[in-house]
Amino acid sequence: MIKSLVGGIVAATAFVMLSSSAIADPEIVKGPAAEPDCFAPWAADTQFFKFPKKDGPYRIALANGYIANTWRIQMIQTAKAYAAQKDVAAKLKEFKVVSTGEDVPAQISAINNFIDSGYDAIVVNAQNPTAFGPVIKRAKEAGVVLVAFDNILDTKDAINVNVDQKGLGELWGNWLISHIPDGGKILEVRGVAGTSVDTDRHNGIHEVFAASGKKWEVTEVAGKWDDPTAQKVTADAIATNGPFVGITGQGGDTGIVQAMIDAKHPFVPFGGETENGFRKFCAKHAADGLKCSSAGTGPAQVAVAIKTAIAALEGQVVPQSVKLPLAIVEDPNFKEGQDYFPDQSDNFFVGNAFPTCGINFTAQEIMGQTKENQ
Repeated sequence: MIKSLVGGIVAATAFVMLSSSAIADPEIVKGPAAEPDCFAPWAADTQFFKFPKKDGPYRIALANGYIANTWRIQMIQTAKAYAAQKDVAAKLKEFKVVSTGEDVPAQISAINNFIDSGYDAIVVNAQNPTAFGPVIKRAKEAGVVLVAFDNILDTKDAINVNVDQKGLGELWGNWLISHIPDGGKILEVRGVAGTSVDTDRHNGIHEVFAASGKKWEVTEVAGKWDDPTAQKVTADAIATNGPFVGITGQGGDTGIVQAMIDAKHPFVPFGGETENGFRKFCAKHAADGLKCSSAGTGPAQVAVAIKTAIAALEGQVVPQSVKLPLAIVEDPNFKEGQDYFPDQSDNFFVGNAFPTCGINFTAQEIMGQTKENQ
């Protein structure tokens, strides 16, 4: 009798676990997405998800990692600004933000805590693309919608939202090739080691260089997408390995140019990000040789990720991988008041809008928010 009872409990438990897992799985359906102009699939073979519809309002968390640069700070502020918008706030019971630094286990622990606390969806800017397997499985089994953006996850079991980061590296590489006819010494200021963004952009640059048939000598330094850090490592690189015939920077580009000015390094072609200060320099010194390609994606990626999570919770069709457009301005097309703003902070990232998703922010909306956990 006892043995039979135990066997029944085990069988019932297994049935519940299997049922829970089945409920948690999104249905694979045909596209297009509910908002096809916003939720554009990454490729022709991208799958489309339809999650079981949940009644709102929802509890959504943002699990961020690295925080010590202006892009991440503006991203946190943008997330809070988006969650505070009237139509979005009406769908949210709670919006929680946690930043855990460069510690991958700490970020995984934060996601586990959100799952255990019963959040409906978690958006994450992942410190590592491959280390999250167990927590992705836990989220799926718990019926939690997991959306990764910017630094995405190497999985088909979560939704990814991103621009073509490798393509961005290719764009910068091609810009330098087109402006430096004979090859030469290049300074590459990289981002945060181990992240998918840094790796993809780096690979894009170097694949283009390798295919060019020109000889390149690349000095790599880690600027961590941060102006003070990038300025210091650029100054050190100029002192030890300079001068350079071209520069590419994943971020912290205002600091990189300032280091060039301080070292009296000649202005050279530069492939960089979309910081307002960098674009000010590009416009001011174009005639002096600072020929810039300024391209990237604003921190409003996070708003698209939150919008995607809400759509999934509402049972709308969304792609497993959402592709966002790059914001690109290149010499000689830098226009004051459109591509850069003299009266705004150097640290403000321009191009922080996705009109096809109805997402656009004023600087005041963003800068009125805090960067702290909440």
